[in-house]
Amino acid sequence: MKAKHTEFARGIPKSASQASIFFFCGPDEAGASAAAEKIVKALPDAGERLDISGGDLKRDPAMLGDEARSGSLFGDTRHLWVRANGDEAHDAVKALIETSDAGAGDAAPVLIVATSATDKSRTAKLLEKRKDALVAMFYPPDLMSVAASVRAMGDAAGLRLGGDLAERIARAAGLDVRLAQSEVDKLALYMDASAQAPKTASPEDYGEIGAATEEDGFGPVVNAVLGGDLGKLSGEIKRIKELGLNPVGLLLALERRTAQLALISAKLGPRGSIENLGRGEKAQLGIFWKEERDIRAQLSIWQRPAARGGKESRLDRLIPRLIGLHQSLLANSQAAELLLAQDLAEIARYAARR
Repeated sequence: MKAKHTEFARGIPKSASQASIFFFCGPDEAGASAAAEKIVKALPDAGERLDISGGDLKRDPAMLGDEARSGSLFGDTRHLWVRANGDEAHDAVKALIETSDAGAGDAAPVLIVATSATDKSRTAKLLEKRKDALVAMFYPPDLMSVAASVRAMGDAAGLRLGGDLAERIARAAGLDVRLAQSEVDKLALYMDASAQAPKTASPEDYGEIGAATEEDGFGPVVNAVLGGDLGKLSGEIKRIKELGLNPVGLLLALERRTAQLALISAKLGPRGSIENLGRGEKAQLGIFWKEERDIRAQLSIWQRPAARGGKESRLDRLIPRLIGLHQSLLANSQAAELLLAQDLAEIARYAARR
């Protein structure tokens, strides 16, 4: 089955209740991850979460079926969360459904968030016609849709948010619904709001706890790193500390741009050019005039072969590197700023090698 990404702004599609395998893809990794979180919350008994990387499944396709049919450490239920790059999980998913169809027994729910994959990928094609699977592609969000999601988050948390404030929170979160949810949760806690005791929030209230805006925060850092601009990077890293920007939030912004570059690269092919895209095609790929120059320069850097004569691009190596860094930041929150700064410098130096 297939679902539209807009359905997740209102909750979850009715078809999700029939599915046990979920494949969420597209350039909006934040939206895909947020949708997967909604699915988990809606599971009757989600149990323990087991994280698996797409790289591990590519090396050992049987692992997915083995883990999905195994109990948790304490014999409770579990669900599997897979972070994959493109079609890394294809062979593992194929093995899982083949063994299930052959009567191997019930399997735990499997949620796959696939960076740089699309609903035309092999994994999506494998699942889209099955009644026990759900495929959805998530496009780069616009301000109005994220603001609408923020207002819905506020309603659920007992916060009455005006349109201007919802837009402000959406901008501050860099149009990332996960960060926006965090901002709404903080504001609700600050105002002691709940569904039973709703409160009306003002811009002044949010000013007391709000994050730095995207314009003041993530964008310049992302461009310095992926553009290999070593001259600007040291100043940007210093500014990160001064503004107190969230390391995970910054990494998410970097992941979103990287996923966008991968999607554009797949659309254009090895000899294509952004200049040949129509306005509608650019909008669908999230290429807007303010960012087009930076995206074009970054694409030319990261589309290059990672090694002389090799088929793997620099982008192919960057994506798993960012996934690994994400896991490190979550596991080492105390050292997150230092870990992030070190990796940003290494990535920028790699990009600077012409």
